[in-house]
Amino acid sequence: MIPAGFEYHRPADLQAAIALLTTHGDEARVVAGGHSLIPMMKLRMAEVRHLVDLQAIEALKGVTIGSDSVTLGAMTTQYELISNADLAAKLPILREAALQIADPQVRYMGTVGGNVANGDPGNDMPGLMQCLNATYTVEGPDGPRQIAARDFYESAYFTARSDEEILTGISIPLPAAGHGYAYEKQKRKIGDYATAACAVIVGGGAASVAMTNLADTPIWSAEAGQALAAGDVDGAVAAALAAIDPQEDMRGPVAFKRHVAGVVIRRAMTRALERAKG
Repeated sequence: MIPAGFEYHRPADLQAAIALLTTHGDEARVVAGGHSLIPMMKLRMAEVRHLVDLQAIEALKGVTIGSDSVTLGAMTTQYELISNADLAAKLPILREAALQIADPQVRYMGTVGGNVANGDPGNDMPGLMQCLNATYTVEGPDGPRQIAARDFYESAYFTARSDEEILTGISIPLPAAGHGYAYEKQKRKIGDYATAACAVIVGGGAASVAMTNLADTPIWSAEAGQALAAGDVDGAVAAALAAIDPQEDMRGPVAFKRHVAGVVIRRAMTRALERAKG
């Protein structure tokens, strides 16, 4: 498995990276952790003439915790989400979800920006960011703009980000104090994508529910959240199941996926309610 020839670029700042994308157009792709793009290049499923590595851009790294929100630099790794004690205290669901991504080797290099930016319906962070009502900042030749995570995903591998834009950061409003949370995931083996996964936040008289790998985009269900906030777990599970559209693949037929989804969604809701304080 050897990729086709390409030119490697390692810009030192964001504007240089954007300039490379502008210059080379659809022959250029950015790479963050590389766990999605590099295997596709090696299998010749993606041919990239100019590979733009974002690792040297320090401005894209780091975690900022404010009084009412958290901001994640796009190049923040999954390991950093796991090991940041202050972040875990404010948003424990981030750590819980990151610990279920692949394996330690992947988590040391894999980035939160790379996980959310490419539109892979099997990635864990997109559904979680929809559950948390996150906002993405993307920047291109015309400057920065913000896109709600719930509006970002259009279909599998297609997003609201243009080819010349780079996702630079993620802003997450902090849930109510004492909120309950859960990220529940079923997968065939360590390192695999989810057969089904569900993120739940509940507290402050509201709830939010989102699902992973159960359609060609992550699914956030307002109806499921409303039912869960009202204490109707059965109704919330039914609403969540009504929102999904699983497809048959190597992880099983549609009927099996719907069954797994029902179990995972109910577990996530139950655990989030158990963790909620007051």
